[in-house]
Amino acid sequence: MAWLPKSCVVVPIDYSESSQGAIITALEFVTDPSHVHVMHVLLPARDRDQLAEWAVSPEGEAWDDVGRAYLADFLQRHNVASVTQAVRLGDPGFAITDYARDNHADLIVIPSHGYHGLKRLLLGSVAERVIRYAGCPVLVLRRSAAD
Repeated sequence: MAWLPKSCVVVPIDYSESSQGAIITALEFVTDPSHVHVMHVLLPARDRDQLAEWAVSPEGEAWDDVGRAYLADFLQRHNVASVTQAVRLGDPGFAITDYARDNHADLIVIPSHGYHGLKRLLLGSVAERVIRYAGCPVLVLRRSAAD
């Protein structure tokens, strides 16, 4: 695997403090910022809210428009708006690896919260799932002050 430059680096973010660091790290692997694909995965309503199973979903639900606008605003505020942006709906671990495969990613740079013990058991680990199912190398950036 050649280290530089990459033609597609996928950076899944959750808008935490470590998200900006992951984007900056990914930019070091490319010559063109548009080769960095910053993505956010939204959980379907049924996975966020038990009552949503019985709720009527409005026609043409605008989850993607709101998600795209929020991602664009986040990237603009952090001065990295020139990257490629993507919003997906689904299970984060699988959505990230599917997106990376579909875009022929050379690398995934993912921030990790570094949870352990009960927090990890309860919250799960998206980074762990990405490592397990990714078809390309994965760089996991561990937060320095993990709880």
